[in-house]
Amino acid sequence: MFDTSPGHTDPPAGARTAVVTGSTSGIGLDVARAFLARGANVVINGRDAERLAGAAAVLGHPDRVARVVGDIGDARTGAALVDAAVKRFGGVDVLVNNAGTFASRPFTEVSEEELDGYLTGNLRGTYLTTQAVVRRLRAQGRGGSIVNIGTVLVDHALAGFPASAPVVSKAGVHALTVSLAAELAADGIRVNLVAPGVIRTPLHSGVDVDSFGGVALLDRVGEVEEISAAVLYLAEAQFITGHALRVDGGHVTGRR
Repeated sequence: MFDTSPGHTDPPAGARTAVVTGSTSGIGLDVARAFLARGANVVINGRDAERLAGAAAVLGHPDRVARVVGDIGDARTGAALVDAAVKRFGGVDVLVNNAGTFASRPFTEVSEEELDGYLTGNLRGTYLTTQAVVRRLRAQGRGGSIVNIGTVLVDHALAGFPASAPVVSKAGVHALTVSLAAELAADGIRVNLVAPGVIRTPLHSGVDVDSFGGVALLDRVGEVEEISAAVLYLAEAQFITGHALRVDGGHVTGRR
């Protein structure tokens, strides 16, 4: 399960282990649930210890869930995630870089602090966490899979939803995906990306999220389970690397 690339061996015993950042709610929490349903061990992460404990309670399976509190913008958090995976489960096989922030604000109203926050939380955090995991994957010598979470707004912006700061930081994640797919292929490490459209998550709390359904050809918003299915697919797809899989109901493809 997850990675059986030619030339690489399975872990000595037990289930595969997935690290999922930003997993206290929404997409990250459901991705963790999906991996657990496949029999994997999961290391979950968030900045708030109480919320992370609540997520662990929702997930259940305490014997297969480890928790790491920390901001991924701090390199020590990536190291702690790897350390937890190794100590609890013997190694790491999959990294899902889900943690990040996203909100709409007109370009000229974005402050330097907000811009720095998006660049740190979305791009720097993904970069540093991936560095820590790749070091471990190389040491293990059996390959692995990295799935980043981007956004379709990198390819198709919405005039009514100005979000230049988070989009430019996510564009860096898209570029990192392609670059690392090339650099890490020789190690048997595949790097891909899921680009969600509008998804029903706590990010849209207080907003009529269904009103955005019309931007997609399928005339609805997506559900977190649909993103999780795409993440699992890319985590397991042995002949795919450097790919951005849009899960957007046809948002980028066309208009109704």
